[in-house]
Amino acid sequence: MPHIDSDIKLDFKDVLLRPKRSTLKSRSEVDLTRSFSFRNSKQMYTGIPIIAANMDTVGTFEMAKVLCKFSLFTAIHKHYSLQQWKEFASQNPECLEHLAASSGTGSSDFEQLEQILEALPQVKYICLDVANGYSEHFVEFVKDVRKRFPEHTIMAGNVVTGEMVEELILSGADIIKVGIGPGKLLYWGPWATAPVAHAPGALHCSRDVLLRLRVHHPQENRSGVSTAQCRDGVCRRCSWPQRPHHLRWRLQLSWGCGQGFRASEGKTVAVPFKGDVEHTVRDILGGLRSTCTYVGAAKLKELSRRTTFIRVTQQVNPIFNDES
Repeated sequence: MPHIDSDIKLDFKDVLLRPKRSTLKSRSEVDLTRSFSFRNSKQMYTGIPIIAANMDTVGTFEMAKVLCKFSLFTAIHKHYSLQQWKEFASQNPECLEHLAASSGTGSSDFEQLEQILEALPQVKYICLDVANGYSEHFVEFVKDVRKRFPEHTIMAGNVVTGEMVEELILSGADIIKVGIGPGKLLYWGPWATAPVAHAPGALHCSRDVLLRLRVHHPQENRSGVSTAQCRDGVCRRCSWPQRPHHLRWRLQLSWGCGQGFRASEGKTVAVPFKGDVEHTVRDILGGLRSTCTYVGAAKLKELSRRTTFIRVTQQVNPIFNDES
């Protein structure tokens, strides 16, 4: 008989923040910058610790150019060629300290990673990404990459339990990617305020940052963006005469779906284009600062120890929702 862990596990949708007295007069007083010293690479990082994931529709050079202006980080997807990396580096050298080069565990991925890091020594971060970080093969791969690049900061995942986080760190990783999703389209939670505080613009959970960034991806050949209805910068669905208004999420997110051993991941949906990503970033950072002011955290570092969660059955007032 299979083992069932019946303990209740809470998600961010199950709780709200309890407001506390604060000496802060304004969101502008909150410092979101953090500094970290990494265990294995011995390197230092200073910036706002928000990372755009290395998905092919998120971890792009276009995204990196915007995020680096705010000291945010981008894990660049693995599908760019060495020549594309060199062109980006020559045009945007100030962004390189805010980038990670990504790789899977395949030999071709690793060879390209070596070429990129040898050609661009300013890139000091590596993102090792697999869907299931629990395989022994992946652990050994992390050890091999650490041996090959002893002074680079390595982020690795995906895992969801403490013991595997510990094993990856002991194997050479510095940053662990936590979270294994269902492989389908994620729910896009509404943003709202509530009496027991969602700070205005606060995120329901960390994935909301990714989801809000995801729909701003510009047209690229391998991005999964449908160009059939968005020719010449005009959306054929709504005739919006600017950049594509509707992006179409591709049916198969795995690049090896046709190989016979990978299932398709995701579904096709149309989502509205929301404008320049810079506006969304400002919205995210403003919401994070508001959250800090609600709990009296003058620095992002203080947020975790100043936060008290209250368990609730409903976060958002649905009265004026369209579906009501």
